[in-house]
Amino acid sequence: QVQLVESGGGLVQAGGSLRLSCAASGHTFSSYDVGWFRQFPGKEREFVAAISMYGRFTRYEESVKGRFTISRDNAIDTAYLQMNSLKPEDTAVYYCAAAQLPVRQFHDRAEIEYWGQGTQVTVSS
Repeated sequence: QVQLVESGGGLVQAGGSLRLSCAASGHTFSSYDVGWFRQFPGKEREFVAAISMYGRFTRYEESVKGRFTISRDNAIDTAYLQMNSLKPEDTAVYYCAAAQLPVRQFHDRAEIEYWGQGTQVTVSS
């Protein structure tokens, strides 16, 4: 079992930045690829970014490329999502996710093994 707890969400103006954190506990964090999804009201949860077990590989959804950066620190069992140049359309609940599967498959919600509880990000115009 892996428990994931997100933090760092909040309200920010357009063009601003936020850094989300995902603290893991339980099974060996470095055994899992980690990623972020987001969910807009009334929509399915969608893939945002993923990072491989030791950080060698990353993958991003097209609309966040160049603005968001995913990283991880296995020494403290924490993953991050640095979000810059935020736009109102980034407003959503952001979820941390973990799974033992390749980064290239991380977009498939059905393959995710563990989810955090979510953190709200609101970007005002």
